[in-house]
Amino acid sequence: MKGEVYNQSLCIVLRAANLYYLEGKSQREIADHLNISVPTVSRLLKRAKEEGVVSYVIPEPYRECLELEQEIKERYGLEEAIIVPIAGEEQTEESVKKAVALEGARYVQRVIKPEDILGIAWGGTMYYLIQYLNPCQKTESTFVTLHGSITSCDSKLEVRSLVRRIAMAFGGKSYTLEPNGHQDDSGSLKALMDKKNIKEVIDLFSKITFSVSGIGSFYPEPTSPLSRIPYLDHSEYEELMGKGVYGDIMLRFIDENGKECESDLVHRTLAIDMDTYRSIPRKLIVASGRQKTCTLRAALKGKLADVLIIDSELARSLMRAE
Repeated sequence: MKGEVYNQSLCIVLRAANLYYLEGKSQREIADHLNISVPTVSRLLKRAKEEGVVSYVIPEPYRECLELEQEIKERYGLEEAIIVPIAGEEQTEESVKKAVALEGARYVQRVIKPEDILGIAWGGTMYYLIQYLNPCQKTESTFVTLHGSITSCDSKLEVRSLVRRIAMAFGGKSYTLEPNGHQDDSGSLKALMDKKNIKEVIDLFSKITFSVSGIGSFYPEPTSPLSRIPYLDHSEYEELMGKGVYGDIMLRFIDENGKECESDLVHRTLAIDMDTYRSIPRKLIVASGRQKTCTLRAALKGKLADVLIIDSELARSLMRAE
């Protein structure tokens, strides 16, 4: 009888809702304060929601991100899309990259399993992502470089360093390709791939369960680090531009449909091949900046990602690009 009296009282519903939602009291504290049982508090709070005494409002910028996530998932057939809300003129390219990398780190920590074999690529976003990992979470997973080294890049962005650091963070094993990813000719690449230590790493490619990479853009403007550092010589750059290059991922260069550009570099690059990459069960791309719209769209058309983590500006631009 006592419970019915309280359940019929709008005043007690209001008091319970105020104590719980605005004052942050626990249900046990509310029960003691109002001299009722904890189950009765639970019923009062349920009634408060059902009758509109309390309501939940997600502010527009955040609600838009949720809508964009669903739209992008459906349009490109993704397993998951995470849109990082970016607002305010004070945001810089670097701060946006860090915000996206942080969400990438949180996602990796949320889904990684001990039996996973993670393929890792190079880059600035990857550097920040690994910086944000919680070193207290140990999974003893296996980590492998998706490509060879880049001798001309900043050493902190080098894939060998990144793989060793992420393996250390998770308490796992690391396997790295030490030679340069850019070989002088196909014969040099073949000779490398016949070496036992190289073959051991390459054999892991087909066993990778989870890959994590950024993406570089060549279209409409060449903003990728591979277009700025002395990775490509003039003739290689011109050949790629002639093949309609849109961007790069794992040292592989892709066109507007996400297919690898048929250049001489295909046969001189020490990296996972595109068919093997596409067979990876979970492929995560973490990217930021509207300048990557066309390249990211190409990658998604080519089925190069299953999970996408990007900033809200890039997400809006991606949806307008169709």
